[in-house]
Amino acid sequence: MDSNGRGAEGVPGTDQAEITVTDPLDLAGVRRLGPVVDAVLARRPARLVIDMSACPHVDAAGIGLLLDTHRRMWRLGGLLTLRSPAPRIRRLLQVARVDQVFHVVSGPSGETATSASTAAPTTSAGETGAPASTATPPRARATAPVRPR
Repeated sequence: MDSNGRGAEGVPGTDQAEITVTDPLDLAGVRRLGPVVDAVLARRPARLVIDMSACPHVDAAGIGLLLDTHRRMWRLGGLLTLRSPAPRIRRLLQVARVDQVFHVVSGPSGETATSASTAAPTTSAGETGAPASTATPPRARATAPVRPR
């Protein structure tokens, strides 16, 4: 880490990181994805995007991981965004009553599908704790194949 405590192995923290979930986010998937999330959050990104477009299923353990990741990002002053969850997963988030917690966008361009007042990006960095920037942020991508054994 550098002297500011940001980054990992001497690499400065990134403005945005992305994790792609390709398999079910169930208990087994959470056990494999958890360390990936930990490694990404150690880099202290301002924004974390979890691409759920290829995720076929989420259960209570998966929702728990997403809520924990949201809480950790919020504590870091960052923003968690769920990208392109399937309609079935969006409905599950509604039934679990967590749809108002997550910032959800549909598609890579970032159209907002659902957002909560606590998770929605704002123009002021002080309101969400995420740094406001007009420049294109550096990106880091971590693809986490979550495969059953």
